[in-house]
Amino acid sequence: MLSVLRCCVCAGLLAGAAPGWARELLVVGAHFERVFERRPDGQFYGIGPDIVRKVARQNGDTVRFELYPWARAQALVAQGQADILVGPYKSAERLEKMAFSRSAFYRDDMVFYALSGSGAQWKGDYAALEGKPIVVMNGWAYGGEFDAARPRLRISVANNVENGLLMLTHRHVALFASNRRNTEPVVAALRIAGQVEALPNVIGVQDGYFAFPRDAEHEAVRRRFDTVFDALIAAGELKRMGLRYDVDVP
Repeated sequence: MLSVLRCCVCAGLLAGAAPGWARELLVVGAHFERVFERRPDGQFYGIGPDIVRKVARQNGDTVRFELYPWARAQALVAQGQADILVGPYKSAERLEKMAFSRSAFYRDDMVFYALSGSGAQWKGDYAALEGKPIVVMNGWAYGGEFDAARPRLRISVANNVENGLLMLTHRHVALFASNRRNTEPVVAALRIAGQVEALPNVIGVQDGYFAFPRDAEHEAVRRRFDTVFDALIAAGELKRMGLRYDVDVP
């Protein structure tokens, strides 16, 4: 019965994809581990590209992926020069510039990394961090509480996870704010697993979405995307993808 229902849902979605709406979508993002990656052969890989391909196929669209620095990728979508941004967390600033998909597709724990044995602690008290040098990732959102405390903190910015970790190991900063999914593979690649550690209490939990330009044309694109994507979630496809890519999903 379930398989019949799924077929009916897919058939209905395909029937609803009017040929006049079909188009090529420019989909952009930065390198996010297991979420949005480009292989050496140029093929895009991860839970984000897989979802976009499935949705586009059912809507009769084609897709073209491009990899950019994160701030540039966000600007392209905010300015309407690209159609979909893969993976942004929500923030008040981003909600003013972009329209987000109705549903999130992955979930991250945001944490502080510190030097092993440094005695650094994090118990949710931002006042205790005042005066401590902290490096954050350029263009990342860390949640409302972090944003509210940020003017009181000694913040520097790294353009990639490797630089953030190296600033920490070279003792330029006391803490590196990141997420486990992006950071643990770089820790392994740098062979510094014994030198750094994630502090046990999270800064916050952030969900990652797809985002679209805020204009009438892309409002229609977003609505069509949401219809198919939500049907895939209801059919259990997002959960299966999360297991396949070892990514936490909402």
